[in-house]
Amino acid sequence: MASIFSKIAGIFSGGGEGSKTASVAADPQEHAGCTIYAEPIREGSQLRLAGRIEKQVEGRTLVRTFVRADMFTSQEDALECTFRKARQIIDQNGPSLFADGAESRTT
Repeated sequence: MASIFSKIAGIFSGGGEGSKTASVAADPQEHAGCTIYAEPIREGSQLRLAGRIEKQVEGRTLVRTFVRADMFTSQEDALECTFRKARQIIDQNGPSLFADGAESRTT
């Protein structure tokens, strides 16, 4: 019975079970010639680690998006960990992150 009321409350508050919307964003950061955008995804009352990495290559913008299982209750923690994860992805992959030349892909 309580779950019915929470679902109804979620409908009116714009959330609810299964609600996934881009929720927060921060100013982008630069790292190793790439631009990092932290874009955690709101899932209920938590935020899932997600973002994108962009790099200009021969006049084209190449984009690598990433979503991880990590969940946070704090917006500040979600943003901080997203930037940290993006730097880790860049450092671990090096030039191969954009070597395939694909305009956009998920890492």
